[in-house]
Amino acid sequence: MLALRLTRAARPAVQLRRLLVAAASAGTGFLLLGSLGYAMNHPQTPGAAALRLAWCVVPLAATVYLALAVARTDPGTRPRPGLSAVGLGPGRLMAVSALTTLLACTLGSLVALMLFLHLRGDLTGMPFDGQGAQFLAADRPLPVPAALTLLALLPLAASGAVALSLRPRDPRRPASTKGAASFGARWHAVTRKAEAQPEETAPVAAGAEEAGWSDVLTVAPPPREAPAGFPWGVAALAAGLAVQAYANRAAPASVLALPVEGAAVLGAWLLTALGLVLAAPGLTYLCGRVLQSAQPGALRLLAGRVLMSEATRIGRPLGVVCAVTSAALATTAMYDQPAAAFGPLSTVATLVVGGCTLATLLTAAVEARQSRAGTTAALLRLGAPATMLRGSAALRAGALIALFVPLTLLIAYLSALPPTN
Repeated sequence: MLALRLTRAARPAVQLRRLLVAAASAGTGFLLLGSLGYAMNHPQTPGAAALRLAWCVVPLAATVYLALAVARTDPGTRPRPGLSAVGLGPGRLMAVSALTTLLACTLGSLVALMLFLHLRGDLTGMPFDGQGAQFLAADRPLPVPAALTLLALLPLAASGAVALSLRPRDPRRPASTKGAASFGARWHAVTRKAEAQPEETAPVAAGAEEAGWSDVLTVAPPPREAPAGFPWGVAALAAGLAVQAYANRAAPASVLALPVEGAAVLGAWLLTALGLVLAAPGLTYLCGRVLQSAQPGALRLLAGRVLMSEATRIGRPLGVVCAVTSAALATTAMYDQPAAAFGPLSTVATLVVGGCTLATLLTAAVEARQSRAGTTAALLRLGAPATMLRGSAALRAGALIALFVPLTLLIAYLSALPPTN
């Protein structure tokens, strides 16, 4: 009941994000049921049916990632002072957030089941002149346990990921190492440490003292360590491109049409996506360092330090967007076929994956804005103009676009290279 009350009392923006999770869950559930229908229609080729089910891992992972990002930005389940006294401690709020995610994903799975049954003709007769009978196995009885098992995968995976990510941390750990600690709290802790060691921060803010912004920039000191995982990301990216170059020799048909030879292509794409997700935070951190090079002013220092501090939060969704976009561009270049050759399920998969990646990136931007609300208020109290904050945001966006757009095009070009002897 508490989860239902918090869900109902949320703001429209929060409800919209939850509806996006439900819509993505509906699309993913329909793809899972579509793979079941293909297996029922083609019992003589179990390998192809298993490969179609394996391809559903991509939209499933994208939907779980979106659900996790939405749960982290939900203000109704955020720890606040005084809630523990009424029985709403960190553990209870984590359970409420996981239950809210479970409800949203279950709603989407039910919509997918109703749509699947409607297209099969099990509810009101066969619609669209029976065009869905070919891939939904309308002439065969539906195995209800198998359908319910497939539909339960996404709600259980999403709620489990939310519970694992938002689980209570040890209160004895320092605030700088807590994943659930606020952005302003981490910066405040680093600021107090920097005040105790002024000789370390003086050279960084030397360029800003001439402009009179040294007090403003001490509110936003940069992190001392870069995000981990960059070397592993580069290695996984190189391995994914190598596997894809080998797989291009044996894939005569469209990958989106899910051929048997697409198993190697699927593995290559997963390796490439993993490499980009691991390497993107380090690249974002590097963008922040570059912005602060060559005697920067207050604007570039502020933009660079914010990028360095938010490298992990913003970098991972950027890596996912880069991976999905490069895969889409490479597929378009490699498989020049009409849209009808891809099939309706491939279109649904493309919409689900693309929509989830963009929604996750926007949600991560909202989370970053919420986490640095205290720092923004402190900057405004110290006299920083609002135009400076907007200019810093524009400079950060421009730096990320200048890095990740050419990187996406380069990876798409390498993925679509024709095989050579």
